[in-house]
Amino acid sequence: MPDIHVSAAVIDDGDGRILVVRKQGTTAFMQPGGKPEPGENPAQTLSRELHEELGLRVAETAMRPLGRFVSAAANEPGHRVIADAFSFTIDADAVTVQAELAELRWITPDAIGTIELAPLSLEHLLPIAWPALRQAQGST
Repeated sequence: MPDIHVSAAVIDDGDGRILVVRKQGTTAFMQPGGKPEPGENPAQTLSRELHEELGLRVAETAMRPLGRFVSAAANEPGHRVIADAFSFTIDADAVTVQAELAELRWITPDAIGTIELAPLSLEHLLPIAWPALRQAQGST
């Protein structure tokens, strides 16, 4: 299965809400981020993507590394995504939809099951943000 390397951000607003985005022409919401350009490390990739997609400037030093996670790709059937993930907190008003994004939402655990979420978000990133979700999923 071909791999797609990305950097992804678990961004919270300080009130327990997590930012998810949907790209134009797609149906699944996911963590903001994207693919690296030549020579970029994962934090540099994420910093650039957040600026392009959300108008957000985040210093690499402000991002807390969460690790590397692997899931089925949401928008590329037959591929898997390998994501270097980071987290940080921002003001919810600090982001705006730009570039290839169609929509952004600040979600709570209540949104699980009500909107389509990428496998990476459901399996790995949201359970990190919401430990109760990880417990509810058990060993899945």
